[in-house]
Amino acid sequence: MPVEPSPPDARSRELFARARQVLVGGVNSPVRAMRGIGRDPLFIDRAEGAHVWDADGTRYVDFLASWGPAITGHADPLVIGDVRDALPRGTSYGAPTEREVLFAEAVVEAFPSIERLRMTSSGSEAVMGAVRLARAATGREAIVKAEGGYHGAVDGLLAQAGSGATTLGVPTSPGVTAGATAATRLVPYNDLAAAEAALEGAAAIIIEPIAGNMGVVPPAPGYLEGLRAACDRTGALLILDEVITGFRVARGGAQELFGVRADLTVLGKIIGGGLPVGAFGGRAEVMSELAPDGPCYQAGTLSGNPLATTAGLAVMCRLAAPGTYERLEEGGARLEQVIRDSGAPVTINRVGSMLTPFLTDRPVTDYAGATACDTALYAAIARGLLARGVYPPPSQFEAWFVSTAHRDDDFSVLTTALAGALDEAGA
Repeated sequence: MPVEPSPPDARSRELFARARQVLVGGVNSPVRAMRGIGRDPLFIDRAEGAHVWDADGTRYVDFLASWGPAITGHADPLVIGDVRDALPRGTSYGAPTEREVLFAEAVVEAFPSIERLRMTSSGSEAVMGAVRLARAATGREAIVKAEGGYHGAVDGLLAQAGSGATTLGVPTSPGVTAGATAATRLVPYNDLAAAEAALEGAAAIIIEPIAGNMGVVPPAPGYLEGLRAACDRTGALLILDEVITGFRVARGGAQELFGVRADLTVLGKIIGGGLPVGAFGGRAEVMSELAPDGPCYQAGTLSGNPLATTAGLAVMCRLAAPGTYERLEEGGARLEQVIRDSGAPVTINRVGSMLTPFLTDRPVTDYAGATACDTALYAAIARGLLARGVYPPPSQFEAWFVSTAHRDDDFSVLTTALAGALDEAGA
């Protein structure tokens, strides 16, 4: 009898079955389970340039980019070379290093709003530090955030339910107490009037200057400038969460792009060059409240890790080269055009090299608009793309990313794959 061929992702299936015996849900971060697109996850074996290979050896054109950090492509030779040179010198010291100083100098040079920096090991950790510092610096407790805004797995910010200008935060995860979110005030993204009202008596507003975790949603004209003015009027601090946008949409992040300065800025992803890292920084007078200069405590054993600072410095060096952001803009525009030309029933939101094709015929300007999209259709299209060698975000509510490593052939693969996926999905 003929032998049935193995499925193309047989090794991934085997690994997932094993993983479910020892890892919660078989993954270490929920969205990786790919439940949002109705399939089991692919296990990645290696990555290079604009491509990833799964455990079965199948190659994919990658538009996930490790959720953003792979801005110069996977396994960038400069990053790999510098990290290889750094490895024999040790992986962690628990003491200051020259590389930390060089790293901080590079960030401060790129972001005029940052006068002092504190490194962490993740974006979530950086957000926790920034929020704590804002409360210490202002003597206030309430924090304003946008519905649908994701700022890491931080108890007090895991709230997005409710409506109205000053709705109190409602926990969106079991295990988060009502007390943890009681001082969180929720407002719709891009609703300046609601934010102005909520900022009265608040310590700060934390906002993604370009929303990226409800899908890409740009700020409305005047929105960020209005938040800056409202913070100045009320004495609250403006915290811009640039974990995704920092060094992505411009070297100085969304602040450079839109000409708005934060009191505190949160960074991550790209500044680690693919290694775990985070940082927050801002005006010297605010940062001086942080220990050891001030009473607000924050610490981390692996903060300023020598390998992470080495990789981050290499990426920031790459991004400083002339023409880099023009190239990223061209790549983003090319990706947008391919999706538009496919005839997919989408509304596309794009800023530079990050975009989201929302499966809707209406503009998406906030969380309510994003959640009204056809997630079932997105899931079907995403499955079809994976079957044809393209790796999209495994959720409608995430950003697609282009790197400097994407080439004409990669967009050609996407064009063909998208046509097949749309036909298969009946779109």
